[in-house]
Amino acid sequence: MEVREGGVTVEVPEARHGASEGSGDGVFYNPVQELNRDITEAVLRTVSDDCETYLDAMTASGIRAARAADAGYAVTGCDVDSDAVELARSNLERNGLSGAIHHRNVNAHMHEHRHDVVDLDPFGTPIPFADAAFRSAARYVCVTATDTAPLCGAHFESGVRSYGAVPRNTEFHAEMGLRVLLSAFVRTAARYDVAATPVLSHVSSHYVRTYLRLDDGAQAADARIGDLGFIDHCQRCLWRESERTLIADPTTSCPNCGQSTWTAGPVWLGPARDAEFVEAVATNLPESFGTAQKASDLLATIAGELDVPTHYDQHRLYKRWGEPNIAMDDFLELLEAAGHAASRTHYGGTTFKTDAGVTEITDAVR
Repeated sequence: MEVREGGVTVEVPEARHGASEGSGDGVFYNPVQELNRDITEAVLRTVSDDCETYLDAMTASGIRAARAADAGYAVTGCDVDSDAVELARSNLERNGLSGAIHHRNVNAHMHEHRHDVVDLDPFGTPIPFADAAFRSAARYVCVTATDTAPLCGAHFESGVRSYGAVPRNTEFHAEMGLRVLLSAFVRTAARYDVAATPVLSHVSSHYVRTYLRLDDGAQAADARIGDLGFIDHCQRCLWRESERTLIADPTTSCPNCGQSTWTAGPVWLGPARDAEFVEAVATNLPESFGTAQKASDLLATIAGELDVPTHYDQHRLYKRWGEPNIAMDDFLELLEAAGHAASRTHYGGTTFKTDAGVTEITDAVR
């Protein structure tokens, strides 16, 4: 079938929901990922003054490569599936675009070639491609992870194996997954004296997506390592505390209610985005894009999020209190009236961030 996205029209053999484009079972097109691709092209437009070359690491139908080429980039794509390679090449040609599509293992390619932007959008975990990506990328690494269950601790052992961290299945599970992913990529980059700084991140439709700006130098990499640490969390009263450290010193019992606590880490505790960068991306999002309004709303929420490493779910709190919840706007106003910073988050309609602890939240809104 024929699909139009952004400024390109591509032929795809199959539409399949719920997964990334690359290295899965055959070549397919995932319509749910259009939001991901629309934001990606807006990011590419935003950094075009500093970047010229783009690698679509798992090209599949070639739609990412075609959209990057349409945005003015010199593009390269790789895939181990020969049908995907032919389809990607034909999709560039049908749009009058040029690019190099290779039938090759992308890890081998990345160890031999440099690109300004490397985009990893694999089927499942991106970890097998992380080392080679930081050897190849000069300015940015873009990453999609669809293995959200291991990332957020729902598949605990798999998360530990893949990401070298202890994930926990908390009520802020979406953000847990993001921060476990960021930790793994920051640590991988640091091995090569590269500082990886997240400038835009979001969790949408059962995948995690982040964009990492790269800076060379051991001192810069050390500074990013300094933003790693551990989160202690109480499943009963929802108390949590974080500490930037590489040596875990877990809290064994909740200081608020006495329940035994969980510890997650090392996770990324720094900002998951640069607000100015996110706002710039929003200005480079054409209204003609298929998800323009949804993407614009998402970016506005992300730009306004507080820089704290976890979020709360208002409904979860009221369930704990045994009370009906109030309107979110009224809830946030009560927090702010009590002297606390608060913001909505993009993780869900009832999620919010605040600098208040769970006891302070309770005192402010009840």
